Amino acid sequence: MMTYSCAGLFSGPGKQGVSRTPSTSASIRAFGSSSRAVASTPLGSLTIRKWTLDNGLSLITVPDAGARSVSYLTMFRVGSRNENASAGETGLAHLFEHLMFAGASAGGRPADFDQQIEEVGGSSNAMTTYDFTSYIDELPPETLDRAIQLEAHRMVNLELGEKRLSTEREVVVQERLGSVEDSVDGTLDEMVWGQAFKAHPYRWPIIGRMTDIKSVTRDRALAFYRRHYAPNHAVIVVAGAFEESAALQAIETAYRGLRADSSEPDAAPVPERAPRSEVRARIQRPVPADRFVMGYPAPGLGDPERAPYDVIDQLLLGGPSSRLHRLLVVERELASSVNGDVAPTRDPGLFCLWIQMTRGHEAGRAEELIVREMERLATESVDAGELTAAKNRLETEFWSELGSSRGRAEALGHFEVTTGDYQNLIERSRAYDRVTASDVRRVAGAFLAPGARSVVTASPNNAP
Repeated sequence: MMTYSCAGLFSGPGKQGVSRTPSTSASIRAFGSSSRAVASTPLGSLTIRKWTLDNGLSLITVPDAGARSVSYLTMFRVGSRNENASAGETGLAHLFEHLMFAGASAGGRPADFDQQIEEVGGSSNAMTTYDFTSYIDELPPETLDRAIQLEAHRMVNLELGEKRLSTEREVVVQERLGSVEDSVDGTLDEMVWGQAFKAHPYRWPIIGRMTDIKSVTRDRALAFYRRHYAPNHAVIVVAGAFEESAALQAIETAYRGLRADSSEPDAAPVPERAPRSEVRARIQRPVPADRFVMGYPAPGLGDPERAPYDVIDQLLLGGPSSRLHRLLVVERELASSVNGDVAPTRDPGLFCLWIQMTRGHEAGRAEELIVREMERLATESVDAGELTAAKNRLETEFWSELGSSRGRAEALGHFEVTTGDYQNLIERSRAYDRVTASDVRRVAGAFLAPGARSVVTASPNNAP
């Protein structure tokens, strides 16, 4: 998997208070000499705890006696934002999503990671985003120790020969052909971000530019791996059926000998609100009618304005009764579908709306109506019933997506890496409850009504 997935956000047995200080039993607090508990958060009948090892590794645990499996997530604070595009290094973060499944040499022989996980009845997957790269293993509880050993080993002992690099590089080339060059949506997505941002790394694609993918060398790949794959750049989340003390001891034993990266941190890119003005492009593709995407400026995942912005997303696109679906699909019959999402990025990103027009209707007409609706949100108060319905849908989606151990692991890791604190995940639900009609009007006025937007339209090949 390459791009953002809206990681699940927990539908557990209740929404409890957040403890900002450690609250752990003495037996767990003293489990090892090279780690310490730094935070504890009640979550219904469950407890989330955060730990750190002396080498900088962060660990979050969420044991659940009612679960049948265990999810083991390793998330590295490296995504496409950490690449050096001026040196032709785009796509390295995503390439490593593939290379890491080569596993690490063991006893002098190469070891395929996927195969070893499957041999114990588990499965593995990975995802690369602008801001992080994550690897998740789904396992029977009794095999957790095996995953811990394998993940710790490949963090610093990746098997990276020329043959493996060549093979995976070609896999990514084919992936880019299928997901971008030969995909209308992939092309539109790349273009809408690429023309919106002028300086920030979000302007280049997560998968990388084709010329950069084809030209990556082993030396360049190794340098990237050694710089970013280290315990102090990683967050591990363990969620599901496991005994916490035993898992903590196994993790400390496996990881405490790994050295932290001691190089100077990269300078963080300056956040960029994009686009600053209206920018647009048009391409021709084999589509039955205009298909276009509009990208509006959006706050990052941890921004205080994110909660009202997410409510606006629900008002506009939250199901068949939402404003834009009702306006464009039901009432005017201009479009066959209207979808969208607010990117869960660390820095300001984009709120993208995807519209498929019906035959005989051009994108410009729908765009006019969307712009008018944005202005309306900024000038007219949302009806109390409509606002409550939007918040209820958002709350239901937010909590229900966290009903699995995997969903909890992914969401906690995402918030820890992207916002700086996993506890912001729990606070986000309360923030939704507090959103008012005036908040909606204010945020719409700041982000949407000014009209700055990135628009890319794909028209039929025979269009004039």
